[in-house]
Amino acid sequence: MLSKDSLQFLEDLKVNNNRDWFLDNKKRYEVFKKDYHQLVGNFLDTMKPMDPSLEMLEIKHSTFRINRDIRFSKDKSPYKTHLGIWLSSGVKGWNRSGYYIHIEKGNSFIAGGFYCPEAEDLKKVRKEIAYFYDDLEEILNAKNFKKEFSDFDRNEKNILKNPPRGYEKDHPAIEFLKLKSFETSHKFDINEVSKEDFVLKMSEKLILLKPLNDFINRALTSEE
Repeated sequence: MLSKDSLQFLEDLKVNNNRDWFLDNKKRYEVFKKDYHQLVGNFLDTMKPMDPSLEMLEIKHSTFRINRDIRFSKDKSPYKTHLGIWLSSGVKGWNRSGYYIHIEKGNSFIAGGFYCPEAEDLKKVRKEIAYFYDDLEEILNAKNFKKEFSDFDRNEKNILKNPPRGYEKDHPAIEFLKLKSFETSHKFDINEVSKEDFVLKMSEKLILLKPLNDFINRALTSEE
């Protein structure tokens, strides 16, 4: 769980997103950071027995800096006003599928899969789908998966209008092959975060994504 004080810090930061306010509230940030890291540790302790591929992860591997990268953004607000947790077997230099927890008032969700892969990784995932789409359909049609996540997240930005190069429009998995990103998500109310069973409840939902993550990671690690 995350304390109400930490949630309030994020809300206050949202309306005071500037360096002076942040420095004046540095002590509050330090308390928030400690709370954040404790939450990440709780997720790791709960998820590792469910997914052994996460065993080598430490808290530092799953947190994000509060500073935003504003170099190429029109929004020059210096700080993030949400909390994110990323659990993945990938190490530095390796892209892998994984689990994500996003905590933000009005936009809290858990997610998993492979977000906006680079061109070479995208080719690998599409090749896996083209040859083993039956495996993917079985994963996505599993009763509990359908109940919590339904399908891949789809929007205009992550779907090609035409089939990707090398694939016919009548390929049985064409709607999957046209995807440019392979993630799925489940929204929850931010009030859940302060409940004692929050980590266990979300972990039980996240682990439903393990077969999908395994499928994608198989594509990324298999020899040609």
